[in-house]
Amino acid sequence: MVARMPTNTLTPPETQIGSRPAAAARMGWLDALRGLAALVVVFEHSLDVLLPEVRSGASPWFDFGRYGVFVFFLVSGYVVPFSLERRGSVREFWVGRFFRLYPAWFVSVILALVLGSVGLSYGLPAALADRPWASALAHATMLQDLLGVPNAVNVFWTLSYEMVFYLLVTAMFVAGIHRSSARVALGFGVGAAILGVALPSVLLASRWPGATILAAALLLAVGLAAMVSGWRRVRRTGVAVVVTLALGLLVLDSRIGAIESLCVIATMFAGTAVRGIQDGRLRPWPAAAMVAVVPAFSLVAGLRTPTAWALNANPNPLGLDWSAAVAAAWLTFLAGLALRNRPMPRVLVWSGLVSYSVYLLHPLVIQAIWAVGGRDTGNLPGSVRLLWGVVLWTTVLASAALAHRYVERPAQRFGRRLTARRRTGDDGVRVPA
Repeated sequence: MVARMPTNTLTPPETQIGSRPAAAARMGWLDALRGLAALVVVFEHSLDVLLPEVRSGASPWFDFGRYGVFVFFLVSGYVVPFSLERRGSVREFWVGRFFRLYPAWFVSVILALVLGSVGLSYGLPAALADRPWASALAHATMLQDLLGVPNAVNVFWTLSYEMVFYLLVTAMFVAGIHRSSARVALGFGVGAAILGVALPSVLLASRWPGATILAAALLLAVGLAAMVSGWRRVRRTGVAVVVTLALGLLVLDSRIGAIESLCVIATMFAGTAVRGIQDGRLRPWPAAAMVAVVPAFSLVAGLRTPTAWALNANPNPLGLDWSAAVAAAWLTFLAGLALRNRPMPRVLVWSGLVSYSVYLLHPLVIQAIWAVGGRDTGNLPGSVRLLWGVVLWTTVLASAALAHRYVERPAQRFGRRLTARRRTGDDGVRVPA
C-alpha cells in the first residue's frame, strides 16, 4: 500500500509531493560545521579542567557548549529529514538511525563503566543505581533527559532531543505533511517565546518516575511499530501516539525546561525548512519569513524569566550567554550555507566525519586527564596545562578516529546490508517515486 501525500501550499506546484530525492553527494561544508561544533564542545568541557580563567571570564557572556550543540541541531535539521525522504521508508530510516547512533553510544557507556571502576572517570551517576532497570530502559529509548533520569555520560542529553526530532519527522512523513517544516518551526518558536515560561519541568517523572519511563518506552515501541504497518488506520494511530509522546515529554518533563526544549526543536525544524527552500521544495518567501522568526523568538525566549506557576522550572532565564550562543550558532550555520560551494578546511571536514565519536568520548578523556593530573589541573603552571591540553586533544581525536573506523563505520555498513536484504518487500510506508 502506498501512502499518498496531500498538497502543501508552501510547495511550488511544479514540485511533486512525495517524490523520492536523488541520492546526494556528501556535503563538505556540513562536515566542517559538525567538526567545528564538536571541537567547540570539547573546548567548553575542557575549560574547568585546564582553563578556569577563560571559564570565569566568558561564562557571563557566551556559552561555548550551547553554541556547539545548536550548530549540531541546525545541521541535523538540515540533513536528517531528507535522509528519510531519500530512503522513502520509515523502517529503513530507523534501522539506519539505530546503527548510526547506538553502537558508539554503547561503547561510550562501557568505557564510562570501565574508567569509573579504576578511578579514571566519574563513572555512571550514582542516582542510576536507585532504579537500575528503569534507568537502563530510559537510556535505551535515548529519551532519558526527558524522563527524569541522569545521563550516563553528560553529553547524552542532546540525543534525547534528537530522538524527539526523529519521532516528529517520522510522524509528519507518515501523515504526509513532511513539507510543513517551516510552519512547525514557527509553531515551536512561538511556543518557546510565549508559552515556555509557564510550562513545568520534570513534572511527570517527579511524581511517577517508574511509571513515566515504562509508559514512554511502551508508547515509543507501539508508535514506531504502528507507523510501519501496512494499514493506513494503524499508521495514523501510530502518528497520534508518537506525537503525543514527543510533545508531552517536551512540554511537561524536560530537564532543561520547556523554553529551551521548544527552542531546540524549533531550531531543528528551521534547519529542515532552510534545506527545503534551498532545494525548491518550499516557496521561498513565506517559508523564509517563518524561519526568520525562529532565531528571533529563541533570543527573546532565552531572556524571559519563567513564571511562578511553572512547576519545577529554573526560576532564572536562560541568560545572555545562552542567547548569544544561539545567535552565533545561526550565524555560523548561515555562513557555512553561503560558503557551501567553496573548499572547506580539511581538518574541520575530517573532524566532522568523526564528530559523533568526538562528542561521545571527549568527556571521558577529560575526566581521565583530570584524575591523572591530580584532580587539580586548573591550578598547575601554564606550561604543564599546555602539555595536558596537547595530551587531551590528541587522545580525543585519536580515540574518535579509532571508534569511527572500528565501531561506527562497520555498524553503518551492517545496517545498510540489513536494509538492502529487506528491500525486496514493501513496508507500506513508501512514497511514490
